[in-house]
Amino acid sequence: MELVNNAAPTSTGTALTVAGPKGLVAAEPRGGEFLTFRLGQEEYGIDILRVQEIRSYEQPTRIANAPAFMKGVVNLRGVIVPVVDLRLKLGCDTAEYNSFTVVIVLNVRGRIVGAVVDSVSDVLQLTREQIRPAPEMNATVDASFITGIGGVGERMLILMDIEALMSSSDMGLIDSVAR
Repeated sequence: MELVNNAAPTSTGTALTVAGPKGLVAAEPRGGEFLTFRLGQEEYGIDILRVQEIRSYEQPTRIANAPAFMKGVVNLRGVIVPVVDLRLKLGCDTAEYNSFTVVIVLNVRGRIVGAVVDSVSDVLQLTREQIRPAPEMNATVDASFITGIGGVGERMLILMDIEALMSSSDMGLIDSVAR
């Protein structure tokens, strides 16, 4: 297996993608700071360096013929920002919009994107020893954006490569040439 460094040089909370005989198959987690948030009953963590800001949820302007997880666009200080509901994208049972619902504004490969989540918890510092590799899944489950499982006491965090998720071709947000 060959390691492909997809991390920014100053980034501490990213992962190394592992290239195997079938292409990119997993990611080796590194320690760092993670913003934690909830989607349904699960708690997730993303690299804090990808987060630009956290905003309360406001109804976006819908885009015709967009997939259900694409809620629309909002005007963020003159920048038109696409908003993705991660609960719908990742198949959560429900997606209720209440006072805890927030939009995490992300900077992904120079593009600003909003991600709707149930709530934001906190920022955690995880060491490499606190992170376990992501479980291997069969081909029908796309776990390519999961970099590991973080353990803090009794808490288990699903660590995501938010850049890989938002850059996936089915999202249609980031041009593949920009990679």
